[in-house]
Amino acid sequence: MSVNIGEMAPDFTLPASNGQDVRLSDFRGQPVVLYFYPKDDTPGCTTEAKDFRDLHPDLTALGAVVLGVSPDPISSHEKFITKHDLPFMLLSDTEHAVAEQYGVWQLKKNYGREYMGIVRSTFLIDAEGRIAQVWRNVKVKGHVEEVKLALEQLLGHR
Repeated sequence: MSVNIGEMAPDFTLPASNGQDVRLSDFRGQPVVLYFYPKDDTPGCTTEAKDFRDLHPDLTALGAVVLGVSPDPISSHEKFITKHDLPFMLLSDTEHAVAEQYGVWQLKKNYGREYMGIVRSTFLIDAEGRIAQVWRNVKVKGHVEEVKLALEQLLGHR
């Protein structure tokens, strides 16, 4: 499955690092930055999380909620958040059902090995719950700045 710009974002409920189950539709009325990443505390994922952390005040000033999703368990997310002082929730998709809904659970190749995993991707969801922007196969450098710019454009800021 895959989601495209203009479509309603598939709703889901996942356990979150705050100890509660989080439902995407609970955030209707505000934009959501939903980013999928492969694994806690790995080089690219750590850089991306720290970039979201560093721009978090700007994103929340625009009214957005940032949610990170990976297949890691909550215990791993809690350590990752503490280690890097992350101010947003991380959601645990251990069965990768949500990743499959969003089309980011794919065959990956690394050093001649093939395996299923998360393809780093970000979805900007508008206040009505529609997909406003999609980034697939994300390159980390500069990505969060692109997300902020797209959020500003979505909201009509300059």
